[in-house]
Amino acid sequence: MIDWLYGAVKALHVITAVFMAAPLYNLIVVNERARFGKAPIYVDRYFERIIRGNSTRCYVFQLTALVSGLLLVALSALSLSPLLENWRLLGKSLLLLVLLGLLTVVHINIQPRIDKLLSQVTEDSIPPEIAKQVTALRLRRKRLAATCLFVLLTILILAVQAFAAFSTALTVVLVVLAALLSWRVYKVGVPYGWV
Repeated sequence: MIDWLYGAVKALHVITAVFMAAPLYNLIVVNERARFGKAPIYVDRYFERIIRGNSTRCYVFQLTALVSGLLLVALSALSLSPLLENWRLLGKSLLLLVLLGLLTVVHINIQPRIDKLLSQVTEDSIPPEIAKQVTALRLRRKRLAATCLFVLLTILILAVQAFAAFSTALTVVLVVLAALLSWRVYKVGVPYGWV
């Protein structure tokens, strides 16, 4: 019975990790919006609705990953002691809390301010004084999304090693590659996938 339950929770945990790709796709959406240049207000509202909707989904996926991860540890050892004994498990758990914190900053602080500014627009285009404020908030949100992507990739690197560790050197190389990919997505949005 425990083997069956462990397998089901592991499948849920892995599927949840796949669904947590929002930082990557939010950065792609933001970079695509920038390609429009000056656009009618409905374009901005459309893009903001896409990004705003990802917050709730991200909370659900992140909390599912946290709970299912804790269940996996508890089911495999019948205690949570491996969480404290395995730095990779502890690291990915702490980084998931960092990810929740970054999402909360966007959800509670940045996104409502962007929405409030855009709700003041009554014309077809955003007035310059509002556009300047929106641009600054969007840049901050974009930086946080790139940070979230890096944290998420680091979590995945550690997760793959939870029960079969890589060498420390390989882990460091993979984390550096995760940082480079996050920077690249931040700058250009990777229009052709890895390229």
